Amino acid sequence: MVGFYQVSKAIKDQLDADAFVNTVTIGDIFKVDLNKQTIFPLSHIMLNTGSYNGNTFNYNVSVICMDIVDESKEATTDLFVGNDNEQDVLNTQEMVARRLVEMLRRGDLYDDKFQLANDSASMEYFVDRFENKIAGVTITFDIITPNEMTIC
Repeated sequence: MVGFYQVSKAIKDQLDADAFVNTVTIGDIFKVDLNKQTIFPLSHIMLNTGSYNGNTFNYNVSVICMDIVDESKEATTDLFVGNDNEQDVLNTQEMVARRLVEMLRRGDLYDDKFQLANDSASMEYFVDRFENKIAGVTITFDIITPNEMTIC
């Protein structure tokens, strides 16, 4: 039967397989020690809500994909790029989020009955949301799973 454990583990396993993810966590983001440099790049899973729809169950999920921004000590010469790798981090973490969504839309997760609802997801970029200078994206989407619960 598909439930919280199976959904969260399927997402975790997919993120663990990504070359640009070092650590996967779940739950309250403020309980993660974001001061540790060795845990980045980090993806954090939050199962927000669930809804019962007869033959299916719908999970609303947010995944925060983030990494530390490295700043150069050299003077800024390019005002667009700046003196750090912020744009690189945003691009790389967006690709982590997009790969996850594509696996739900038409990949192995889809085949395993963890399917992207409405063929859509929303993404929000952020910089410096936490203690370190961190950048990344939060992607939010719905996953549909079959309702295999019996009344027996």
